[in-house]
Amino acid sequence: MKLTAPVQALLRGARTIAVVGLSHDPARPSFGVARYLRQQGYRIIPVNPLETEVLGERSYPDLDAIPPELRPIDIVDVFRRAEHVPGVAEAAVRIGARMLWLQEGVTHAAAEAAAAKAGLLVVADHCLLKAHVRLMAAQRQGDA
Repeated sequence: MKLTAPVQALLRGARTIAVVGLSHDPARPSFGVARYLRQQGYRIIPVNPLETEVLGERSYPDLDAIPPELRPIDIVDVFRRAEHVPGVAEAAVRIGARMLWLQEGVTHAAAEAAAAKAGLLVVADHCLLKAHVRLMAAQRQGDA
């Protein structure tokens, strides 16, 4: 996947990522991705009604429950099945997120279009960790 210039710029400038569906289980992809992103300097906000805390951060039941003092949310990274995406996309718009990122295997054309129409950058069916690794590698090559 080639990242567009606006997506690259947002990834470089982002500070806060809400991870919807983040699990405390280290075997789950959401945990590995969130841990990596935190190690890269991003603030991770877990969003999962079944969790109280993940990676040392309080978990919120949904995006709307994230307190205003933890906003703005730059990226909403979604580890949920496609049927849950419309509600997550609507909430991402309500809280003023800048990007909706749907992980590998997650797509929902109507929700993606609605989020984009509302002004969010949208990436679907791609892993944020893999995209970040490629972006950093390309940046290092450009600096050489």
